[in-house]
Amino acid sequence: FIEIYLDCSLDACRNRDPKGLYKKADAGEIAEFTGVSAPYEPPLQPELSLKTDELSEAEAVDLIIAYLRQRQLMQI
Repeated sequence: FIEIYLDCSLDACRNRDPKGLYKKADAGEIAEFTGVSAPYEPPLQPELSLKTDELSEAEAVDLIIAYLRQRQLMQI
């Protein structure tokens, strides 16, 4: 098991929300929505942490693959 934390700001999550769940949570239509009306607790010690606000999808994938290769968990 490898814990990878995709660290993303609340604003970025709102902007990436194709289903409009954050708007519904802000309007009170969804109770206990994580990060809005319920607390969010990031992992304490993830093996890998990626700031997805600052990385493209391709860059994030490259970092994950590099991590796996360095630990000899993936061979390509």
